[in-house]
Amino acid sequence: MDNGKTELKNRQTTRRDFIKTAGVAGAGLLAAPFIASGSWKETSPGDTINHAIIGTGRQGVDFHCKGFAKAKGCKVVAVCDVDPQHLGAAARELPNGGQVKRYSDFRKLLEDKSIDSVSIATPDQWHTPMALWALMAGKHVYIEKPCSHTVEEAELLIKAAARYNKCVQHGTQRRSEGDHIEAIKQLNSGIIGKVHTVKAINHQLREPIGRAVAEQPPRGVNYDMWLGPSPVVPFTKNRWHYNWHWFWDYGGGDTVNDGVHQIDIAVWALGNRYPKRMIVSGGQFFYNDDHETPDTQTAILQYDDSQIIYEMRLWTPYNLEGHDNGNVAYGTDGKMDFGRAGVIVTKGKEQIKIESPEPVESIIPNYLAAVRENNPSRLLSPVKTGRVSSDLCNLMNIANRLNAPSIEYDPVKRAVICPGYQQQATALLGREYRKGYELPYK
Repeated sequence: MDNGKTELKNRQTTRRDFIKTAGVAGAGLLAAPFIASGSWKETSPGDTINHAIIGTGRQGVDFHCKGFAKAKGCKVVAVCDVDPQHLGAAARELPNGGQVKRYSDFRKLLEDKSIDSVSIATPDQWHTPMALWALMAGKHVYIEKPCSHTVEEAELLIKAAARYNKCVQHGTQRRSEGDHIEAIKQLNSGIIGKVHTVKAINHQLREPIGRAVAEQPPRGVNYDMWLGPSPVVPFTKNRWHYNWHWFWDYGGGDTVNDGVHQIDIAVWALGNRYPKRMIVSGGQFFYNDDHETPDTQTAILQYDDSQIIYEMRLWTPYNLEGHDNGNVAYGTDGKMDFGRAGVIVTKGKEQIKIESPEPVESIIPNYLAAVRENNPSRLLSPVKTGRVSSDLCNLMNIANRLNAPSIEYDPVKRAVICPGYQQQATALLGREYRKGYELPYK
């Protein structure tokens, strides 16, 4: 277990220091965020939004490249990845692949003033740093979940989004699904009575990854850039595509990877509130390999009037217990199930399927509509609400890493209480950034 004993050192640069770090980014990018006029800070896009995608792995191609390319009024004009093979494959998936600009360095991409918007589908350790750079360069941002690798990063991202008045959509797409929107409305109207418990279920079978030996990075890959703010360690294939999720330096395990979706619905159902206390247990009970993050995690999020019960089990096939990843809200008069079959209310012997009474914009069209209007308030999954679920997942991971029996967090004071592990838990609210990859904003 990582005991988190190293104190968090504040290595974020001031604006003046950031401008001086010419080795970190090109001079054009460094100057661009502070231009007083002629930038995206003061203008809206034309009929066509020029969009770029940073990170072209599975999610970057299947969701971002394909989703933004087919969206009305949007043109994918650039893709970026440190892996030239992924970069080429992503460009080939696009209808205008021959004309799409390809970048291996996101900082060069952000210097292009013709780009209106970017989406970030990189490993988690890069989510907030890239989003901050993009906002400072005058771009709107669609950021994959979790929006931040740490609780402190989430706070910085909220401040930057407000300061630069940009749309920042969080990739918790259930909030843009019509049946879920209608279900939360009916839940709040009392369709199952008073809601006292919401289960957030992340049960699936993820195969072991084995143990990988150190080797040279693939040819043409900028491994230093891939590591970014994280410590330098030898390259292994288990720290590479997708399996990076299972290492603390780059991800937060399946809780922030998939469980964040279920936590987000549970939090949404209870009014987007932080709990007063979280009781967490779990660890490596199934894997015996290179995994650092838990394969089993259970948490109870305690509120004054209700609770969330989170269960993550990476050794349970969906059909073992008859429920896929999703949620169950329990009320005094019935229950509400959220899953791949839709949203279904059960009251005694009666079952009611919840459907949207009118069409609802899905998450990408909703984001693009907000960008076109230069109107963050139009977003259905804004980072301001998405950060709650990201924070809770990160806090659960802190408790698990420290083997702490409970953890509390005050979002107003931005302070954590973790009896017996106070110093370590406070340090893990943030992280240390490798020299040359410090955050550009604080």
